[in-house]
Amino acid sequence: MANYYSDHPEIDFHLSHPLMKRLVELKEDGFKDADEFDYAPVDFDDAIENYRRILDITGDVAANTIEPNSESVDLEGPHLDNGRMVYASKTFENLDVTRKAGLYGVSMPRRFGGLNLPSTVFSMMSEVISAADAGFQNIWSLQSCIDTLYEFGSEEQRAKYIPRICAGETMSMDLTEPDAGSDLQRVMLKATFDEKENCWRLNGVKRFITNGDSDIHLVLARSEEGTKDGRGLSMFIYDKRNGGVDVRHIEHKLGIHGSPTCELTYKNAKAELCGDRKMGLIKYVMALMNGARLGIAAQSVGVEQEAYNEGLAYARERAQFGEKIINFPAVYDMLSRMKAKLDAGRSLLYCTSRYVDMYKSIEDIGRYRKLEPEERAEMKQYSRLADAFTPLAKGMNSEYASQNAYDAISIHGGSGFIMEYKSQRLYRDARIFSIYEGTTQLQVVAAIRYVTNGTYMQVMRDMLAATPDGALKNRVASLVDLYEKAVEYVKEQGNQEVQDFLARRLYDMTAEIIMSLLIIDDANRAPELFEKSANVYVRMTEEDVCAKSYYVMHFTEADLPAFKAE
Repeated sequence: MANYYSDHPEIDFHLSHPLMKRLVELKEDGFKDADEFDYAPVDFDDAIENYRRILDITGDVAANTIEPNSESVDLEGPHLDNGRMVYASKTFENLDVTRKAGLYGVSMPRRFGGLNLPSTVFSMMSEVISAADAGFQNIWSLQSCIDTLYEFGSEEQRAKYIPRICAGETMSMDLTEPDAGSDLQRVMLKATFDEKENCWRLNGVKRFITNGDSDIHLVLARSEEGTKDGRGLSMFIYDKRNGGVDVRHIEHKLGIHGSPTCELTYKNAKAELCGDRKMGLIKYVMALMNGARLGIAAQSVGVEQEAYNEGLAYARERAQFGEKIINFPAVYDMLSRMKAKLDAGRSLLYCTSRYVDMYKSIEDIGRYRKLEPEERAEMKQYSRLADAFTPLAKGMNSEYASQNAYDAISIHGGSGFIMEYKSQRLYRDARIFSIYEGTTQLQVVAAIRYVTNGTYMQVMRDMLAATPDGALKNRVASLVDLYEKAVEYVKEQGNQEVQDFLARRLYDMTAEIIMSLLIIDDANRAPELFEKSANVYVRMTEEDVCAKSYYVMHFTEADLPAFKAE
């Protein structure tokens, strides 16, 4: 019987990373929950075994319910009925099965009915579900919005809403508006305080809201009258049970058909303030977006895996000119690159997830006791690394998902263009990953300061120092030297427009070198799983870094006019 977790030992490998022991100890805070909850782990080994059990259940549900339903969901999609969104028929079945399997409240503390799992395990579950159906992963994984409510809401709000999510209710984050896409400072949905009812009222329109008719919404709205920038925005909780929000339109999209993308009208909708006024965009949305970006990275890795599976299976079966096409160099070159991108991208995803887990677990401990200076320093270190790595994980994996899906179609030839084959759906689904929750260009903007301030350079040097000597390490070390020269050259130009123009190339080089060092480490620890991918990925990185460093080092301000539109 298929299982989308156990069929891929590369996923389980990342549970054995050396940092997991410290991570689990922090997340479980001395395993004190074992005294109160019979399903809580008693030690590290018990925790890892628990993670594997949950992942095995997720893999079974993904392979034997969600994936078989995916074609039907893609064809039917959600529909609008009297101002309400109605899921595709099989989406209801997916929701029912995942609820009965207990796959909700994943990250929440056990006192609220949650599973208290680290972000690393949640990312693994997201990857597995996305491989089965990326559209359903959107619906299921938006439960992670509850992390923001848990972090910034009141204790009363936590007790009110978190158990509902743990029981399987759905969530959405209502940010975008017709005139406020990437530029969320322009959000104009109005929030006014109702003195008589002692509550807030929301009025306006939200657009492109994923799972927009969910049970509980986190809403970005303008609470400060007369303001026009981010300082006038606050975060609110809207409960569908209270009414006041209708679905005006469901978008007809290229892909992820099972995931409803809604336009919403707020008409005097009752809401609660979450956290402090005027901090909605400045603090709370940034927390939401970082979590969402990690979720898209996991979603992307799932599609990378499924695209590789489809391409590999077809190449093994399809014969041309009297030979299986998997033996043709042009085909096995494509497949080897797909696998290398998958393995390196997955390693970056789980590296980032571990950094998130480290700082969030220490931060959570700080809610009920004063942190020691060493703990604060550790939290600050991992928070910075998580902030630096998240745009790399989201940007690179979302691009790799599209590339792998594209190559899967190429391997299928004309059959890949036929709707009966899954490759076309993977291709359609993947295209949104590099757009929503911040385009790849915005991931570059988020990452570039860490390029220019030397953060990534130090990460590379530290990783090189920790890597045993070997041919691949030496080759990457020479690329780090090229990268350093390119970064210094751009800084010496002293021209912001030149830096902005070259930023994507610096970003790509940064991510590829870091992923090369990660996959080398994976190969040193498990050569049977990653040795081939390490060799292929380092060669790909050489090809790209050499070309891009040459481009950067030969670019000046005088070259800019040639690229500008008339």
